Amino acid sequence: MSEKRVIVQRGLWFEEFEPGVLYQHRPGRTITEADNVFFTTLTMNTQALHLDAAFSDALPPFHQRLVNSMFTLSTLVGLSVAQLTQGTIVGNLGFSDVVFPKPLFHGDTLYAETEVTDKRESKSRSGEGIVSFAHTGRNQHGDVVATASRKTMVRMRPAEDTAGEKS
Repeated sequence: MSEKRVIVQRGLWFEEFEPGVLYQHRPGRTITEADNVFFTTLTMNTQALHLDAAFSDALPPFHQRLVNSMFTLSTLVGLSVAQLTQGTIVGNLGFSDVVFPKPLFHGDTLYAETEVTDKRESKSRSGEGIVSFAHTGRNQHGDVVATASRKTMVRMRPAEDTAGEKS
């Protein structure tokens, strides 16, 4: 019996990233009330706009609770992991230009896309490179609800891994 080819799901090696490429991450993530309340209380954020329905319902212009923006940011980046950085990232180097032009509400679905904006080999860490991303989050209507720039340290392809397969 011949040996089966095995392909391990992973993110991209440094060499596989191309500036200008846009990745659409699917599926999206529908945000529930439980998600918002759990994240908000877990992170000790006592903002009534996330926790108190009566308070939020009385406030214009939204008249409902808002999804915690840090949950929105975390989920936006998280939606990109399987496709881009699963098992290949060394770590996040920083976030900048984080903007939330519209809120998310309970029941909204967050869709993510990421553009590779830059990459360069690390000057101080052999076998690793720096990849810059522009993340965009949209709700189910296509409205932009979050954007962020992120720099990551990513591993280069190991010499023994030439096709992403294990034999």
